[in-house]
Amino acid sequence: MPAQDAPTIRVDVHLVNVLCSVRDRRGALVNNLKQDDFILLEEDRPQTVRHFERETGLPLTVGLLVDTSNSQVRLIDDERRAATQFFAQVIHPRDTAFLVSFDARTKLLMDRASAPPAIKTGLERLRDDSPRLRKGGTGRPRGTALYDAVYFASHERLRSEPGRKAIVLITDGMDVGSKLGIDDAIDAAQKADTIIYSIYYVDSKAYGGAEWANRRGRSVLLDMSEQTGGRFFRADRKHPLKQIFNQIQEEMRSQYSLSFVSSDEKKDGRYRRLQVFLRQPDLKAQARKGYYAAKLDAAP
Repeated sequence: MPAQDAPTIRVDVHLVNVLCSVRDRRGALVNNLKQDDFILLEEDRPQTVRHFERETGLPLTVGLLVDTSNSQVRLIDDERRAATQFFAQVIHPRDTAFLVSFDARTKLLMDRASAPPAIKTGLERLRDDSPRLRKGGTGRPRGTALYDAVYFASHERLRSEPGRKAIVLITDGMDVGSKLGIDDAIDAAQKADTIIYSIYYVDSKAYGGAEWANRRGRSVLLDMSEQTGGRFFRADRKHPLKQIFNQIQEEMRSQYSLSFVSSDEKKDGRYRRLQVFLRQPDLKAQARKGYYAAKLDAAP
C-alpha cells in the first residue's frame, strides 16, 4: 500500500513589529538594554516578545515631506541645505530615500534614491519647485495639503516597503485644502508601520504672527508624532534644522525592535492600543501608540 502524502501544515502567524527608542531622565538615548528590560502591553494585556534586536541593521526608508506653500517660501533654501547633509549621513547603501513637496497639491520630486548624486539632484528639484522660483508663481493655487501628503507618503510609498520606515515632515502644521483629515493621515502611517518625525518650522511673518495658527500647527504635528512613535521638534535660532536632523539621525540608529504575535487571535482589522514600559523606572520608551490587527480576508 503506497504511503500517503504527509499532511500539509499551514502556519499563519502575524508578527507585529514595534520600533522604539529609550531615554533616561536627562533625555539621553540608552543603547545597552536587553529583551528582559522591556514590558509590552496590547490593550493592557502583557505580550510575549518573539524577536528582539538592538541597534537594528534593518534597511531604512526615509520620506522627506517639505511644505512649499506660500507661508514657507522664505525657509526652503535652509531646508534644502540641512536635508542634503542629513541624507548624506543617514542613508547607507542598503537604505533609500524619497522626497515629496506639498502645497495645494502633493508632488513626488524624488523616488527611491540611495546614491548621493541622485539625492542631491532630487533636493535641487525642491529648490526649483519653490514658489519664489517657479514660473507663474504669483498665480499658483493657495493651499497646504498636509494631511493628503502624509497619506500619500504612507499609503503609496511606504506601506509595501520592508524594514524600518520613517517620514520626516517639515511644515508649520497648517492644513488648508486636504481632501483627507488628520485621522486618515495618522491611520495610514500606522498601517504602514511608519514613524513620523515632525519639524515645526514657521516663518514669523506668516499668518501675521497669529498665535492661534502657531498653537494649531504645533498641536497637529505633536499628535502625528506621538501616535506613530516619532518625535516633535521646533526649529528656531536656538535649535537650527541642522541640529534637529542630527538628533533624528542619532535616534534612527539607536532603535530597538520588538516583535510579537498578539494573544488576541481575532483577525478583525481593529485598532489595538500598545504600551511599552521599562523595568527600570527612570527609563522611558518612545513607541507607537497602537496598530491595526490583521483582517480576515472575505471568502471568495
